Amino acid sequence: MIRALPALRIERARLRVVSLPLVSPFTTSFGTQTERRAVLVELYAGGLRGLGECAAGIEPGYSAETAATAMEALRSHILPSVLGGEAADPLALSERWGWVRGHNMAKAAAEMALLDLGGQASGLSLATILGGEKRRIPSGVSIGIQPSLPATLDLIGGYLAQGYRRIKLKCKPGYDVELARAVRSAFPDTPMMLDANSAYTLADLDHLRQLDQFNLMMIEQPLGHDDLIDHAQLQAAIATPICLDESVESLADLRAAVHLESGRILNIKSGRVGGLVPSRAVHDACVTAGWPVWCGGMLETGIGRAANLALASLPGFTLPGDTSASDRYFTEDLVDPPFRLSSDGTLPVPEGPGLGVEVDPARLDRATIHMEEVA
Repeated sequence: MIRALPALRIERARLRVVSLPLVSPFTTSFGTQTERRAVLVELYAGGLRGLGECAAGIEPGYSAETAATAMEALRSHILPSVLGGEAADPLALSERWGWVRGHNMAKAAAEMALLDLGGQASGLSLATILGGEKRRIPSGVSIGIQPSLPATLDLIGGYLAQGYRRIKLKCKPGYDVELARAVRSAFPDTPMMLDANSAYTLADLDHLRQLDQFNLMMIEQPLGHDDLIDHAQLQAAIATPICLDESVESLADLRAAVHLESGRILNIKSGRVGGLVPSRAVHDACVTAGWPVWCGGMLETGIGRAANLALASLPGFTLPGDTSASDRYFTEDLVDPPFRLSSDGTLPVPEGPGLGVEVDPARLDRATIHMEEVA
């Protein structure tokens, strides 16, 4: 159950683009990233500032949304719908952009900023607002495609030594079975999964069946980004659980996936499904269906990472997610203190009002490459 929040009148809105270099390139089946360029939403009400981070990337590889399309949707449609006017509950404010079709990542960024404001105004943490229960979140780490298997094994060893509880390996055709064999041989008891980012088709069914021998937790999104039917056929033919990601952008998609038995696990990303409140609804439906869920990552700064940890505090998030520590991706995060992995492989759920993190103004200014007011 979502907690009620004080009414707000949004007085100002600002869009900011930040760029943070990654500590190392992050390669998936659809490309390589060397920086995190993020759109931030800033909303002002009653002397408070609420922040939201947009998950959209520079290129439309993961999603049709990009930072540029999110900026346009936010400046022209979403933020003008909540500026000025009568005060309203933050969730009622978010309903004002319900007529906008798509643009889930843009909507999620605006909703995050509203909930941050509402939490600050009420003194409630984002986790409390969402109905979260956990105080610490088991953390997994996502490893991009490396230049060699020895390099991959070295990285895994280093992350396990830090305490990470689950290893996710990006894969693609030609970099999958031998990868899984090498990692399972070196780390026989480590929870491990593969993430294909839609790199395969049903023509690869017999090849993918070979992965069953490696006791994987799951293979994430092996087939088309918008497919549920072929995933159902693949899941019926392999023992390894399929985890859906890109295929589920709404509660309706999730219901169809459960009905078709297109997988057995769901990666919930609030940006992909349109916000934290829609994520709560998807989470609840997964619990009812008996699908374990975990929280995926999009190379977020500490702002988006705080929201992910709050979401992952819900009871249905029973698997370690991609909520890695700040230093996994950035030499200098925007938040101070940054998120640090504890020796038991967990990260703390922020307990302060709203997002519960402090953004360092100097770091934010150094990272900013564009800023504009929204009228």
